[in-house]
Amino acid sequence: MIDQIVKDIQELKIQGAENVAKAAVNAISEILETSIFDQKKIYQDLIIARDKLEKTRPTEPCLRNTLTLLFYDVNETNVKDAMRKNILKADEHFKTTKSIISEFGSRKIKDGMVVFTHCHSSAVMDILKEAKRKKINFSLKNTETRPLFQGRLTATEMINEGIPVEHFIDSAGRLAVKKSDIMMIGADAITSEGYVINKIGSELFAETAHNREVPVYICTDSWKFDINTVFAYDEVIEKRHEEEIWKDKPKGVKISNYAFESISPELITGIISELGVYNPHTFILEMERNYPWLFHTKRKKILPLKNL
Repeated sequence: MIDQIVKDIQELKIQGAENVAKAAVNAISEILETSIFDQKKIYQDLIIARDKLEKTRPTEPCLRNTLTLLFYDVNETNVKDAMRKNILKADEHFKTTKSIISEFGSRKIKDGMVVFTHCHSSAVMDILKEAKRKKINFSLKNTETRPLFQGRLTATEMINEGIPVEHFIDSAGRLAVKKSDIMMIGADAITSEGYVINKIGSELFAETAHNREVPVYICTDSWKFDINTVFAYDEVIEKRHEEEIWKDKPKGVKISNYAFESISPELITGIISELGVYNPHTFILEMERNYPWLFHTKRKKILPLKNL
């Protein structure tokens, strides 16, 4: 199962940070429950699985943070009990954060509003569905999101919910933003300096929104925060295959296919997560206050013992 999940994540058959993280939890859980060897052997198998999962895609802090929780205070002598306890915590997190984010985000949508979004974010989709459930009348403008057209998923999902949708090609996204009242997008990663990494094109549209005084909200599970950036590591921006853009390109043409880009914190009105709605810098402080296990674990791995 682990090798198949790794392959599915790499080939984008499993998409969305939360779905990727949940798939990792399921893979780890299956290894834990189906292994018939002693605890030391189980622990070794789990470490191998963790390392494979962590290397699937570079811009997946939610996956890495989830794995950090699963292995928190787990060792060769307590692996089964401790791991089961942490799996329950991870499951509970994903189960509860969805409704909390939806409620917070829906409060930002008022009657008559036009919402703009780019790409496909499950958090944004849940917020819009919650607003619709509350009988708030609003419409959506969204972009196609080349080259894999995730925006079509967004448009299809929302129109099926009875939410009016106007779909734009990416190069016309600026026009969509100018006609909108609020911009809501997801996040693939958040750095310690308050930068948000999201689908390529996100900062372009955020700049337009900022210049037009359209508020920009990042809607996300807080576990998208990349703890590695606290220790001066840069967030890796995934660059994907040329063939996604142009399969039979002329010889000599170089294709740039960056999957994500960085959004400056100055362009972001607030980050809507299960922790509340905060500006990017306050959000970082709330992360450490609410999830000390994430910071403590990483400090032990990266900093020398004399500095602890």
